[in-house]
Formats: sequence, C-alpha cells, structure tokens
Amino acid sequence: MMSREIMALEESLGHRFQRRELLEQALTHSSQAREVDALGAGGGAPSGDNEMLEFLGDAVLGLATSESLFHRFPEFQEGHLSKLRAHLVGQRHLLRVAEQLQVGHYMRLGRGEEKSGGRNKASLLVDALEAILAAIYLDGGWPAARDFIVRVIVEPELAHMKLETSAIPVMDFKSALQETLQARGGPQPVYALVKEEGPEHKKTFTVEVRLPETEMGQFVGRAQGATKKRAEQEAARQVLEHLAAIPGARPPNAGKDGGAS
Repeated sequence: MMSREIMALEESLGHRFQRRELLEQALTHSSQAREVDALGAGGGAPSGDNEMLEFLGDAVLGLATSESLFHRFPEFQEGHLSKLRAHLVGQRHLLRVAEQLQVGHYMRLGRGEEKSGGRNKASLLVDALEAILAAIYLDGGWPAARDFIVRVIVEPELAHMKLETSAIPVMDFKSALQETLQARGGPQPVYALVKEEGPEHKKTFTVEVRLPETEMGQFVGRAQGATKKRAEQEAARQVLEHLAAIPGARPPNAGKDGGAS
C-alpha cells in the first residue's frame, strides 16, 4: 500500500502509527495473503492476514464499549447496558462505521475476492474494522484504542439515541418479529439455513426467514453471519423493516422491561 494511502487512512482514524505494518496487516484479507504466499513474494515467511487481529479487536471493542457504558450510565440496569452494548458492537452499526471510514477502499484483497465484490461485503468490512482496532491497540496501547472506540464508534451513536426515553433499538429481532406476528394473529416465521461455507474456525452461515402466505404477503429475509444466530437475527430484522411499512404491524417497543439482550 502506498504511503499516501496509509497517511490518508491514518488521518481518518485520528491515529498516527509508529508501526505501520500493523495497519497494513489489519487491511490484508486472507485471500491476498494466500496469493502472496503462492507467488513466493513473501520471502519464505508466511504472509500475515487480519484474522488474528480481528479476534483481538473484537475483545478490545467489547471491553472499551462496556467500560464506556459502565461509567456513563451508572443508573442503568445490567440488562439495559447489555442491550446498548449489543447494538454498539453489532455488525449493522460497525458496518456503518466502516463505510464512513471508507475501509473498503484500503483493504488488500485477492483477485478472486476483488472480482466478487469483496470491498462491499459487510462481513469483510466489519472484520477489517475490528482488525484495525487491534492494530491501534498494539501500536498505541489501551488509551489509544479506547479513545478511538469511544470517539468513533460509541459516542456518535449514543448521541443519536433518545436514551432518556429508554428507546434503545431492538436487539433481539427474532423475539420482536415473533411478538409482531402474534399481535397480528399471523403464523410464525420459518427459519432455514440455506448455505454454510468457509473453514471450521471461520464459517459463514446464510439464513432465510420466510413469512407464510398471509394478508401481509409473502416475504423472505436473507442474511449472512459468523454464526447461525447472528444470521437469523439479521434476517429477522429485514422482515421487521418490511412489516414496519404495513399499518398495524409495528415492532414492539424496544424499551420495554424484560427484552432479550
């Protein structure tokens, strides 16, 4: 990656790396690393990809987010905080952050992944963002990582929430969908695993949720996730958005006590 591109990304991140190789690794997808190894361009040593950094970044993100919420909302109950954290570290929110930072523009992808539209794939963008968090942590320590997460991921989203009314976004979309359909007197949705791909340690699951033919019409939500549960939740969210446009089919109040976290 050219130096000016690294500098542009550092500007967006608000962090100047002492070890720029960490940032480059965070942006390197396994497809690119395999191509480099196959060509022998790595000088004999295996080329690094961002999978292990992603693993570390996920943990750093969870801790920094939990710490921020713990100190900011001491009056909230544990379940309330868990809902907030689930939203802030969820794929949907992280994807928006990755897109705002234009992470896709800087990713290093193999030719096959490039041709298949990898720069716009939600899973790859979120993985790269989490890897960047780990790179910042390893380069600048906990204060740098925590500052970035709070400044870029946590605070902007909290500023858009009306927390004084406990209007936290729905986290358990499957339960919300079930309650919505029950309120309408309609049949329950059917979830189906339609694809499972990738190595054992890094599988991707594709799930469809289907609404039986009713007065609301047939609708199929389809989503991918690192686990079947995540994919089901995202597919259920799609159905909820579809139903939200139909009078009388609004999702239940996300701020009700006893909601799943």
